[in-house]
Amino acid sequence: MRVAIITTDARVYYIAAKVLREHKIPFYSLRINEDIPFDVEIVLTSEKDYKRINFPTKIVVRDENFIDELLLKLEGKRKFESVYIAIDPGERPGVSVVADNRVLEVYHLKSPKDVDIIVQLLEKYPGAKIKIGHGAKRHRTLMLKTLSKILGDDYRVILVNEKGTTPRVGGIEAWAIQDIVASINIGLREGREVTIRELIRGNNVTKGEIENIKAQSRRLSGGKITISSELAREVALGNITIEEAIEIQKKKGEVRK
Repeated sequence: MRVAIITTDARVYYIAAKVLREHKIPFYSLRINEDIPFDVEIVLTSEKDYKRINFPTKIVVRDENFIDELLLKLEGKRKFESVYIAIDPGERPGVSVVADNRVLEVYHLKSPKDVDIIVQLLEKYPGAKIKIGHGAKRHRTLMLKTLSKILGDDYRVILVNEKGTTPRVGGIEAWAIQDIVASINIGLREGREVTIRELIRGNNVTKGEIENIKAQSRRLSGGKITISSELAREVALGNITIEEAIEIQKKKGEVRK
């Protein structure tokens, strides 16, 4: 066991023990004045107990994010060589953080416009690059347009061919697991670096795309509403979601056939 928790703070102990168990890292639980076993390399403690512990390598536990620093120290690295925030685009995008071919975090977003977590991850992992799958063009464009408002059109991302990244998964909420696993596989693949501008430019929308989106609006509204061709085009371009288009059509008080 290379880790010991030494603290008088019950909350800090609970957080540290919970996270270590989740990551299957064995640990000692010690009192402040107890002898620290010879095999311990890192001590986890609270801010108030930090100076009371005579040990060369200590980490203050404030929240669950201490695990990143701990893993770095356990591996003897000052930083990861490569960190990717990988995205499987879709109605509910899957997101993962892949660092040096190891998965650190995974998320399942509510919609393509739900980019707050991605921005937070970019702040948490300075130097990280975004990898995004080439599929689900409409949802991908909507997500990138939302990100461009924060990061700028010249922000560079890595476009990855996601063919074969989504596994077949059975059981409850399999779709959520598939999106997350697909994002992990995207994070592990090579891709082509481009600007967001290159991926969101262009106004070419086919008649077939518009008709498919209009049909989807009928299904989503239970057959009550069909959005206009103009709104369907905005959806196809990634400017609005299909749900937003349905709401706009409702407010117009028109049911298109």
